[in-house]
Amino acid sequence: MSFFKNIFKKSTRSANSSGDGQNEESDFMPKSETPTDNRFVHNFINNGGKFLYSVDQDEVSKNIALILEENSWEKSQLICIDKTITKGFKLEYSFSKKIKEDSICLISTCEYLIADDGSILISSNQVAEKKLSELPNDIIILAKTDQLINNISEGLTGIKNSGKSIPSNITTLKHFKDCNDKDFLSYGSSSKNLYLILLENQ
Repeated sequence: MSFFKNIFKKSTRSANSSGDGQNEESDFMPKSETPTDNRFVHNFINNGGKFLYSVDQDEVSKNIALILEENSWEKSQLICIDKTITKGFKLEYSFSKKIKEDSICLISTCEYLIADDGSILISSNQVAEKKLSELPNDIIILAKTDQLINNISEGLTGIKNSGKSIPSNITTLKHFKDCNDKDFLSYGSSSKNLYLILLENQ
């Protein structure tokens, strides 16, 4: 089942069950949990993130081009630490210790997409040892549907069990607009203008 079919499955079922009331859940029955993908998209958009879905790599490239066009950015203004991305999209440079003054937007992968709060788990694999405040205000994240998980605990377990060396600088991108009531876990985080391009796993 494709990602979008799964997203709209719940709303279709709700529409079909309304009317005679026979399919309504009892107050005494345990509540069915909203699927992980539905929760992530809902919470991510509520956080102020911009969500773009892609069925294949060609659509990913088209969505990147649309983002660049919408913001009047040039490819030379994108920065990235991931060699696969810099090679695949023919970007001119990555960053190590310094970020060029004319760099406007970070384009990156991530570790996981967390459904419970709509956040994005990243690490030194994506941003080296940079603090969130040191990154550009504009960020494009490339992810796949198999990176959707329920909570941070699952993400940390996944990183630990990946068989690779555990990265440093593990943190979450959560606030994509000005938020007055930041919780304790988000203290000190920077609000970013964030685009997520989610690719359907083939």
